[in-house]
Amino acid sequence: MLMLSGIQHYMFCSRQWALIHLEQQWNENRLTVEGNILHENVDNPFYRQSNNGKITLRSIHIASKELGLYGITDAVELIPSDGGVPMNGHPGLWNLYPIEYKRGHEKPDERDEVQLAAQAICLEEMYHTTILNGALFYDEMKHRVEIPIGKELRTLTRCLAEEMHQIFS
Repeated sequence: MLMLSGIQHYMFCSRQWALIHLEQQWNENRLTVEGNILHENVDNPFYRQSNNGKITLRSIHIASKELGLYGITDAVELIPSDGGVPMNGHPGLWNLYPIEYKRGHEKPDERDEVQLAAQAICLEEMYHTTILNGALFYDEMKHRVEIPIGKELRTLTRCLAEEMHQIFS
């Protein structure tokens, strides 16, 4: 199993991914420190929000045998739905809506979207559900972008995960 967060690094630059995730070479800089500060608030698993019937869960451990990836979500909104799935500790049925927080701004390619799609695939596998959309929250812009988790994005995500495993092997 490889770290899910690596799929974003891999799509940006496979060499960068290998240095960080295989050779464990990493140096903090101003941008990574700012990202860590953002995630101190986002990643608190004890902080639960309820807003207009939605419940926001933080830091859910996820994994997918299909992708061979594991990680921790930033946030997953539970949205009440008659066609949803049960969630332990939360009566009722819920649709799952993953949200990935990013320090910066929107990228010119799908590197952030594949990380979100990988999270959705993990959640689908774990909870036997279908996730059609998620969101990327860009802290620099204070803006949430809804991302459809469609066939093309899923295919790209699966291909990248397979390439990561080939290189790892």
